[in-house]
Amino acid sequence: MKIKQVILRHLKLDLLEPFTTSFGTEYNRDFILVEAISDDGISGWAESVAMLDPLYNEETLKTNWHILEDYLIPIILKNEIKHPDEISEKYFTHIRGNYMAKAALEGAVWDLYAKKQGASLSNVLGGTKKKIEVGVSIGIKDSIDSTLDIIEARLGEGYKRFKLKIKPGWDVELIDKVRKVYPEIPLMADANSAYTLKDIDRLSALDDFNLMMIEQPLAYNDIIDHADLQSRLKTPICLDESIHSLEDARKAIKLGSCKIINIKIGRVGGLTESKKIHDLCLEHGIPLWCGGMLESGIGRAHNIAITSLPNFTLPGDTAASSLYWAEDITDPEVTVENGMISVPELPGIGYEPSMEKIKKYTIHSQTYHLSENVARNA
Repeated sequence: MKIKQVILRHLKLDLLEPFTTSFGTEYNRDFILVEAISDDGISGWAESVAMLDPLYNEETLKTNWHILEDYLIPIILKNEIKHPDEISEKYFTHIRGNYMAKAALEGAVWDLYAKKQGASLSNVLGGTKKKIEVGVSIGIKDSIDSTLDIIEARLGEGYKRFKLKIKPGWDVELIDKVRKVYPEIPLMADANSAYTLKDIDRLSALDDFNLMMIEQPLAYNDIIDHADLQSRLKTPICLDESIHSLEDARKAIKLGSCKIINIKIGRVGGLTESKKIHDLCLEHGIPLWCGGMLESGIGRAHNIAITSLPNFTLPGDTAASSLYWAEDITDPEVTVENGMISVPELPGIGYEPSMEKIKKYTIHSQTYHLSENVARNA
């Protein structure tokens, strides 16, 4: 498989409503869309989930563009690829970090590879599910009543799990009131690293509410204090930001830092690394679910494909496009029926990028050619 051209596009989609977590509020989503084109004209698509600011992790849209343009794309253009696994195992090994940039280009090649095989992305990854269960993530709101209203609406749509963003001062009272109204719904809390071990009493208080898990309560780069905290909590800890690789997952499991892991394809460097973490967790009885980064339909399609693997046993964050965007950039958009998404069976990601909509939301683009190996403004 020879890649003759890669196109990077900077897109911006406005969120239907602000999305607030412990590290800030997002009103729109800027992201890089990657298109990899083979020598026979087939395109593979993926997106970078890096944010504009280094809040979730150290990567940003600008740093991803730089790494893609100056390092990763030249490697892809000058090498013939037999299988997408080679990208992370052979071609990108000397480039440290920059996982979201790597995942974006690798993901486009995975989509292209699946299309050339005439198979779905789920199929070539080893997925076994025809449908996946999905949950919904609810940001920090102005009032608890607003949160309750959203839960009621999403229950009516059949969502299978409810994730509430929390931070100190917006946690125990919130969960308590939600549990009083909805005592049986599958409920979890996501802290996005907002706490320390000094907050042990507050975090321990959440043990009273039968939560599925508390996601990433402590520092984004920690597995030691999480092991201490997990030993003192009944509620399972799920690690998110702390897991960037198979090695991170291995060490966290060995230390007892968590009982659940959330895989985000961009955070761990791509689909190949996601598969390896999946297999390790399956071996050790650690259930998985797929987190979300406010992706467009193209990123959501990749999430759907990885979630079709057998050890993704908990509902993920891949909700319907219509919860976030006035219009998405794929035809069809990602839809949910009774809390389930059907895994596409068409070749590749199974959702067709809408060039009309992509052009509408593109701020800037650059094309990189095999013959020139240089960028030209588009």
